[in-house]
Amino acid sequence: MNFSFRRPLIQDLEQIMEIERSGFSPAEAASKEAMIERIQVINDSFLLVVNEDDQPIGYAVGPVIPERYLYDELFEKTVPNPSTGGYQTITILSLVVAPAYQKLGIASTLLTELAQRSREAERIGLTLTCLKELIPFYEKNGYQVEGISSSQHAGEIWYDLVLDL
Repeated sequence: MNFSFRRPLIQDLEQIMEIERSGFSPAEAASKEAMIERIQVINDSFLLVVNEDDQPIGYAVGPVIPERYLYDELFEKTVPNPSTGGYQTITILSLVVAPAYQKLGIASTLLTELAQRSREAERIGLTLTCLKELIPFYEKNGYQVEGISSSQHAGEIWYDLVLDL
């Protein structure tokens, strides 16, 4: 399987939204408007995985924040990233691979690439929240569980995980 990474284009929106809806419940999934804002405002921390035909098959996106943990306001408004420093977030809505491409190691490769790019941007670490059943996947990729998150997003119980760089 050949795939590569690139930043998203607004023309990718429909495929990104299809992938988003395949991986998250309606309460968890980002809206089309939120995704447009992410493409436009934090394109520098939106990593798209594309197949050999340059079609989106997965992505990770999140703003860079000074805090160690995510907070719910990040889901409401997107602000530009600082050029260096801070924590690269991978919000709970933002690491997803299309069903036809799952179980091929793409999500782990995506995390590795995001960590490398974060090191190059002199980020402190990567931070995310996830549901309990996803903790083993992130631990396998080097993330440490730091407790239950204060996030109330979608009425779920989330866990804070961090990868220090």
